[in-house]
Amino acid sequence: MAHLQWLSKSYTPFLLCVSIFIAPLMILLFVNNSRKRKSNLPPGPPTIPFIGNHHQLGTMPHISLQSLAHKYGPIIFLQLGQIPTVAVSSARLAKEVLKTHDLTLASRPQLFSAKYLFYNCTDISFAPYGAYWRHVRKICILEVLSVRRVNSYSGVRAEEVSSLVQRVAGSYPRTTNLSKLLGQYANNAICRVAFGKDFSDGGVNEKYGFHKLLDEHQELLGGFSIGDFFPSLEFIHRLTGMKARLQHTSRKFDHLFDQIVNEHKACDNVKEHKDLVDILLEVQKNGSGENEMPLTTDNIKAIILISEDMFSAGTDTTFITLDWAMTDLLLNPHVMEKVQKEVRSVLRERRVVAETDLHQMQYMKVVIKETLRLHPAVPVLVQRESMEEITIEGYTIPAKTRIFVNAWAIGRNSESWEDPAAFKPGRFLESNIDYKGQDFELIPFGAGRRGCPAITFANAVVELALAQLLYSFDWELPPGITAKDLDLTEVFGISMHRRENLLVVAKPYFHEDS
Repeated sequence: MAHLQWLSKSYTPFLLCVSIFIAPLMILLFVNNSRKRKSNLPPGPPTIPFIGNHHQLGTMPHISLQSLAHKYGPIIFLQLGQIPTVAVSSARLAKEVLKTHDLTLASRPQLFSAKYLFYNCTDISFAPYGAYWRHVRKICILEVLSVRRVNSYSGVRAEEVSSLVQRVAGSYPRTTNLSKLLGQYANNAICRVAFGKDFSDGGVNEKYGFHKLLDEHQELLGGFSIGDFFPSLEFIHRLTGMKARLQHTSRKFDHLFDQIVNEHKACDNVKEHKDLVDILLEVQKNGSGENEMPLTTDNIKAIILISEDMFSAGTDTTFITLDWAMTDLLLNPHVMEKVQKEVRSVLRERRVVAETDLHQMQYMKVVIKETLRLHPAVPVLVQRESMEEITIEGYTIPAKTRIFVNAWAIGRNSESWEDPAAFKPGRFLESNIDYKGQDFELIPFGAGRRGCPAITFANAVVELALAQLLYSFDWELPPGITAKDLDLTEVFGISMHRRENLLVVAKPYFHEDS
């Protein structure tokens, strides 16, 4: 769940052009606001008029924020356009933000793109803290993402893992684009749970144009929005065409969801396993408890965007975690050998991993933890906004300040981790640190009230697939390719994935005649 709007290279010339015309006005506003600042704000780098500190974030903000933390300390103040911002980069300060002051910092800023793409921010991620957000989060936790409900989706997970293995096996002895197949697996698993159907190539996808629409949605959500950092300049989105694109994409998604909801309403068949839409329609019809606010159809459609929003934590985390886990294992053959030996010793001669086998695969579980530590899908947690003035580390954090928690930097902080840049899953074997929101050294899913509620679901989808892939195949890089040839560059957006796909040769562990 990463939805940050950052200054990118493509918008730098645009901002410079705009600044020529409005810089004088903005300088006056900037100076006036600066005079109003309190003297005990956290330390931070000098600002420049109009842009503030935007120019210091670059295209990889998590790395830039880590560098600034090394210079100014684990809590820093930044002026991002007209928006006061505080960034924290240590486990100790993350605990202050996500636990000690969790309630005061439980709200979200109203981002320009999100208002159009998420039904005026009535989804889980972007809804401001209040009665409505508590209501829909309760529905999702109790009705959609409970342990019982997640367990009920085990058949879907098993079928999609089986399909993934078949696709990988079908490519041997040719090179396999594993990243592409992992993305397809994650997308199908999530969409079947959310909508009761997958949106793989052909068929349903052609009918709805789902993939193209989803790409547009993610591009708009992950792109730079000047109104998010310069509210007084929001009118510029009319001139750039961004507002029109947002409205067009929003209407297309609305039409898609109307079709999906109407199909579910018209279905008279009794389903053994209800999908997300079935559950929400049932809640709308029967209510979720006394004195609860009713769930409107637009609310349902906003929550359906869980599949792009909360469930995208499942899609993105599944894909990114599996992709990086396999990459790191190929880069560390001794770890690959050890984890495969564990998985195969648990299964012996059986060919299919059952979810009841997973609790025996402790080393595989720490491989996943180490992957999440080094490569959180959301490197900077979805920004929070202070609802009132608070004090952290003796510094005053004014109301309406945005808060960034750099989960990527925290996972690589030498105060918490020995040899933090190295891939060493064994570090977790003697440690109780987990990623479920109680240990602030490892927070890929966030923590507190705004922590991702889809952890259990994402974890189940990742573990089963990784175990089966490790069991079913022996993995190698393509001929002529060595570990040092792999491009490990990451791309920062609404989530952070590798720029280049992972190409491998997957030799089936079992032969057909065995």
